[in-house]
Amino acid sequence: MKRLGTLGIVGLLLLFGMYGCNSYNGLVEKDNNVEKLWANVQTQYQRRADLIENLVKTVQGAADFERGTLTDVIEARSKATSIQLTADELTPENMQKFQAAQDQLSGALSRLLVAVERYPDLKANQNFLELQAQLEGTENRIAVARNDFNTGVGDYNLAVRTFPRNIMANIFGFDKKAFFEASAEAQNAPDVKFDF
Repeated sequence: MKRLGTLGIVGLLLLFGMYGCNSYNGLVEKDNNVEKLWANVQTQYQRRADLIENLVKTVQGAADFERGTLTDVIEARSKATSIQLTADELTPENMQKFQAAQDQLSGALSRLLVAVERYPDLKANQNFLELQAQLEGTENRIAVARNDFNTGVGDYNLAVRTFPRNIMANIFGFDKKAFFEASAEAQNAPDVKFDF
């Protein structure tokens, strides 16, 4: 009888140990997926930064182009590429800083593309047209990468917050991660003005 009780306790400990290992491995898998998805987001932003550098060089070839607009793009690109986050640093505060720098770059780039409309020779430049098309494609890739990232973060956050897996998450330090969120400016419709 005593032996049966000991076997029962050992059996329960084995079951708990197997559950703990399974939960831990599942959390590691989800955490690793978030890291991979974040790397994909950063890859697309790096692609955009590289394209912008080539775009600026092409636009600089137009000697009479507005230097202030180019300077804004160059400075915004520098700031955006200086903020590097690892998957372990995906707190809401860090994500806001990262997004603010990317929004500043998007705004400067938009102003550059609007200013180009006043330069017919530049608009007809084949290199410029190709770079502009690649930038549009890259913006779409960024949107897809962000969406995939948010899906992965949602899956991970659900795993670390639901019972009983949240116990294992707390024991091993798996913290909730921040989502990619739209900037406050994105909540307002753009103000379009035509000057005639």
